[in-house]
Amino acid sequence: MTTMYAALLRGINVGGAKKVPMAELRALVEGLGHGAVRTHLQSGQVVFAAERGDEASLAAELAGAVAERFGFAVDVIVRDHAYLRGIVDACPFPATDLEPRQLHVTYFSGPVDEERFAGVDRAAHAPEEFRLGDRALYLYAPDGLGRSKLAEALSRPRVTKGLVATSRNWNTVVGLAELTRT
Repeated sequence: MTTMYAALLRGINVGGAKKVPMAELRALVEGLGHGAVRTHLQSGQVVFAAERGDEASLAAELAGAVAERFGFAVDVIVRDHAYLRGIVDACPFPATDLEPRQLHVTYFSGPVDEERFAGVDRAAHAPEEFRLGDRALYLYAPDGLGRSKLAEALSRPRVTKGLVATSRNWNTVVGLAELTRT
């Protein structure tokens, strides 16, 4: 059975570092035997259909191929359509009432729980706030991610230790759910 996936590559094409042209990324994923390959924006999202593998093995396969082709390591998270749609549907914030720049999702390579974030003083960052989801964190940042002190606190190594984490704005979150729909 063919399943649609989105791969989220962490930290490519940001500030001139780790450049990965989208045409080359599409060709690379097609070369791995996947179909219906499309990229979304320039910031490291590729959608594809796969008949074999699971999220972890597909992520490892793509990370290895990127390292071989481009000469640098990139963390990759792969999620299927059902998961991506579930993230949109489970949003604990009123997404339709917010500007997309105010709402972000951080995807994690594994489960996260409240204990991991116990050292983050939520009250000190108000009105910014976050809530946890399935291997994800929803962040409401009224002034955007670039000005968010809470986002900075949430990305510290002690919080993300042992996990790959990559964030996307709400437009991208919704776009990936739509692009992976069959």
